[in-house]
Formats: sequence, structure tokens, C-alpha cells
Amino acid sequence: MQLDKNIVSQIQSIINNAQERAIRSVDFERVLMYWQIGQVIFEEEQNGKDRAAYGTFLIKSIAETLKPQFGSGFSKRQLHWCVQFYKIFPNVNALRTQLNWTQYRLLIQIDNEQKREFYLAEATKNNWSARQLERQINSLLFERLLKSNNINELIAVANSEKTPIKPLEIIKDPMILEFLGLKKEASYYEKDLETAIIDNLQDFLLELGNGFSFIARQKRIHLDDDDFFIDLVFYNRLLQSFVLIEIKTGKLTHQDLGQLQMYVNYYDQFEKQDFENPTIGILLCTDKNDSVVKISLPKDNKTIMASKYQLYLPKEEELRKEIQRVYEQKTKEDLDK
Repeated sequence: MQLDKNIVSQIQSIINNAQERAIRSVDFERVLMYWQIGQVIFEEEQNGKDRAAYGTFLIKSIAETLKPQFGSGFSKRQLHWCVQFYKIFPNVNALRTQLNWTQYRLLIQIDNEQKREFYLAEATKNNWSARQLERQINSLLFERLLKSNNINELIAVANSEKTPIKPLEIIKDPMILEFLGLKKEASYYEKDLETAIIDNLQDFLLELGNGFSFIARQKRIHLDDDDFFIDLVFYNRLLQSFVLIEIKTGKLTHQDLGQLQMYVNYYDQFEKQDFENPTIGILLCTDKNDSVVKISLPKDNKTIMASKYQLYLPKEEELRKEIQRVYEQKTKEDLDK
């Protein structure tokens, strides 16, 4: 007799799911423990006459008592985080069971409430690990998406209260590709960047955003006697549209935009089904001239866009200046209309 492989697969799936639930349960119990500790310390602090001085004394004394017995998880610094945790998340019933203590500790370090709400929703919805959450915070995901969206819409999409209907609601500019391991000073070919993206596809999908799945690399299209190859093809289930990405290792030109427009037109005519939305084209480049993009494309263009990529994590001040520049440019355009 031969054992049915499907039965083994089902049992393996049951075991794996049970183990994952057990780990999440333990992680959340730890979260609840730190929340309760924070509550006790905070409420005791409020009873002190000189709250600031008493709070410092209280945390120091508790740490000195607990640390020899329970270890470094109860140091002064950790107890401080517990109090901050309780103050920022006072409703225990609102805590997300999917998130562990490391993730919550990252969140409570975010001062801006709306920014924190965004990352909380995205981490929960996308099942980000602590490392992925930290990477998204450090790469200024919130600020990058804010360049093309207002805060309320951005948070509504994150909370799944609104389904994105415009490409700019989820597509970032710039894209941060530090995980590819390519040095920004080095010279490399477009195929090198493409290969690095495929080798790091999971991280690239995370950077692209919600709802993306990989379809093809170097997708061949045949027009009469000529062959053309699209660098990367994805599909986004939220936008219900194909997403074509062309890679350029230099500054974009109007010829690049024309080529991408041809690929998008091809997909709209021969690949897209009636229920799907128009194909989106993204030109991924090291630099771009916004005026060239604007003049080269039709006035009603909503599907072709250029996005700069960076091979390093940007400094927050650098990105804030860029956001301010875009805001001022949009304001000027609105006044000129």
C-alpha cells in the first residue's frame, strides 16, 4: 500500500498552523504582560506628589528588584517602554493579536499619531514581521505615499476602509531598493538591476506595496517582424490591472516614455480582459525630469508614471525637502489653472 501524499500534506498544514498559532499566542501574552506592567506603574506614578521624580525613582526601584529575578527583560529602559506602551495604547481590547512586543515597541517610538496608525494598520493587514515593519519605517513609507495622497485617504486605504482606485494611491516615488545590495557609486547594466530584483523578489514585492503578484520577466511581444521585451510584468489585484515596469539605469528620456506607452497599449489591446482596468506602466529610473514626463504624456494620462529608485535609505530631512518641493509645485499648478 502507498500512503496518500495529500493526507500527509493536510496533516503537515495542520501542525504548521497550530505551531504558528501557539507562537502568536505566546507573543501576545508577552504583549499583555508588558501592557499590564505599564498600567500598574503609570497609575502608581499618578499617586506620587512629584510625579516626574517619583516616576524615575519608581522605575529604578522596580527594575533593581525584578532584574535579578527575571532578567534583562525588566530593565529600567524596558519598564519605561511599558509605561509608554500603556499611555499610547490605553485600551487593552484594541491591541492587535497579530503584533508582538518588538513591533509595538517600534510603533510607540513614532510621535505622530496618524503616522503610527498607518503603520499599525499596514503591519496588521500585511502580516509584516518586526524586521519588515522596521524597514518600512526607516525607508519612510508613510512620507513617500503622502507625496501623492492626503493623510485621510492614506489611512483609509491602510485600514481597508477604502479600496485604492488610482495607481498613485499605492505606487511610491521614490522606490527604495537598498535590499538589492547594489552600491550607488558602482556602474551596472539594466539587466544587473533586473536580476537583483528577481533574486530579491519577496522584498521587491513588499516595496511595491499591497496586492502585487509577479507575472513575467522579459515578456516577449511580437509585432509584425519585430520582437520587443518588457522588463517586468506584475498584476495588482486591488487595482485589477497589469503593471509593466521598465528599468533604466540613467535619467529617463521621452523615448523611454514612448516605448513604455507602446507596451501599455499592447497589453490594453491584447492581454487585458473586459472586467480589468487599464494597464499601468512604471518607468523605474535613477533620475527624471518632471517637465519631460508631463509634456511627453497626454494631459489625461493616469496610467503611465515615472518613479525614481534609490539604492540607499534616504535621510528623513532629504525626503521632507522633496515632499515640500512637490507640494509647492502642485500649489503653483493649481494657482495657474
